[in-house]
Amino acid sequence: MKKIFILPILFSFLFASPLIHELEAKPLKNKGYNVYFKYCSMCHGKQREGISAPPLLPNFIKKLSDERLRDIIKNSLPQTLMPKFDFLSDEEINGIITYLRTPANEIKWSKEDIEKSKKTFHNKSKDLHIKDIDNVTLVVERGANRVWVMEDERVLDTFAFKNVHGGLKYTLDGKNFYVPTRDGWIGHYSLEHGRLESKIRACVNLRNVSLSRDAKYLFATCLLPQMVVVFDRAELAPIKLYPVDGKISALYELYSKDEAIFTLRNKPLLYKVDTKTLKFTSYPLDKPIEDFFIDPFEEYIIGTTRHGKDLRVYNIDTLKEEFNASIEGMPHLFSATYWYHDGKFYFATPHLRKPYVTVWQMYDWKLVKKIDVGGDGFFVKTHPQSQYLWVDNGTDELVLVNKKDYSIQKRVPREGKQYIHTEFSGDGKFAYLSIYESDGNLLVWQTDTFKEIKDYKANVPVGKYNFINKNRIFYPRLFGLSIFKEKCWGCHHQTAMAFGPPFSEIAKKRSRDEMIAQILDPQNTYKHLGYKRNAMPAFKLSPRELKSITDYIMSFKDK
Repeated sequence: MKKIFILPILFSFLFASPLIHELEAKPLKNKGYNVYFKYCSMCHGKQREGISAPPLLPNFIKKLSDERLRDIIKNSLPQTLMPKFDFLSDEEINGIITYLRTPANEIKWSKEDIEKSKKTFHNKSKDLHIKDIDNVTLVVERGANRVWVMEDERVLDTFAFKNVHGGLKYTLDGKNFYVPTRDGWIGHYSLEHGRLESKIRACVNLRNVSLSRDAKYLFATCLLPQMVVVFDRAELAPIKLYPVDGKISALYELYSKDEAIFTLRNKPLLYKVDTKTLKFTSYPLDKPIEDFFIDPFEEYIIGTTRHGKDLRVYNIDTLKEEFNASIEGMPHLFSATYWYHDGKFYFATPHLRKPYVTVWQMYDWKLVKKIDVGGDGFFVKTHPQSQYLWVDNGTDELVLVNKKDYSIQKRVPREGKQYIHTEFSGDGKFAYLSIYESDGNLLVWQTDTFKEIKDYKANVPVGKYNFINKNRIFYPRLFGLSIFKEKCWGCHHQTAMAFGPPFSEIAKKRSRDEMIAQILDPQNTYKHLGYKRNAMPAFKLSPRELKSITDYIMSFKDK
């Protein structure tokens, strides 16, 4: 049996728990159950309820034929972490399938259950000595059920959290983050006090967590039972349970308005949530949106329809379809990455079960390039400080795709060991790579030279979450860094005097409107700004470019 430590996953969007009220009175004690218990229960639960892997209850697998289930068990499922069980006999596999088809009782989880589940910890406070929250990165060590807090190449703290899978969420003041698990738990960690404060169980099967832009509320989307749980974020106390008749894709907050959005994977509905009044409103679509992201300027919803046959773009206010393109293989939009080059904005996405990534131009909305990377991976990532897309392809290879000409080069971080997922520090100086094995590694490289700075031993490290790179509100700032390098580098420095004043001085002295006026029409604004003469050329930048470069300038206000 190979790599039994890997957590089997049949569907990446289904998560569950071992603690269920009367899920099954007595499991069927036949040979099928015994084989299931031996090889599957450690991840899928003793009663198929799911622990670190999704539930295998009849309603979740009813659309899968017996033949398809046999293939999944024997050969695994592409784009998941499930190992192959090709050593099992046909009789043993058929017994497992027979057991999976047996009925289970309805799963419930009430507000009272949530409240009773809360646990408060009394750990000692400690100073993490964080120098710059922008460069704080969280690491999920899945095999050890542990979370790391890092800054640059340093590990500041680690703590245990059972069944942690990813999707960690920061508050924008940089003082807290929240840890969701597959089996419905949400943990609150204080970066200010350097400790895990509390945890609470939102449901049995949790999809993701999100925060309102004012951080007053925390939202948990649940698949078992199907609902959205709204918490008072500061107290981590449930204040509203909103039932949903369908499988939630994910809920994402907006930063430009008091609103959040989620879709259903199995029904053509989109929901908008007023994050002030907590009013939920549904809107019909022509097809279900299986996976989606919100563009960096919060103007559009980019989604893929059920079964991944096409990619669609909707206006976020009117929900009018703006773009539609047929594409083979479902784009893995949750793992998309974004960048700016020469006046245009782009995103790239991997595709489920396909050995390529695709590059798309945003706002003019068109497919730019399909790039064969030699295998089907999970993630594609980049940063303005790197000229490459960093892609995993399911092997030990790191595929580097040049963002200008799409040429490819490959590196092998650890020969014979699977590489997965790169994240960057906020300033882009460091890249963090996961060697996805039980005897794996968390590698810290210099982004520009690929020089290895640190090698931390880790048990199945996977997701990494940098404060800047994981919050959409900061994406325009990252574009602004690219604009600075293309258009401003010759005359300005971020914090030191050059031919022109440093951005840190401009940010302290000028309003955003004054910056924009000077960029667009310096000949008519320099006197207003107190200069005796003008040496700056005018730049014809779009509103998106202007927001990006001013966001970047403003980030130096306190530096």
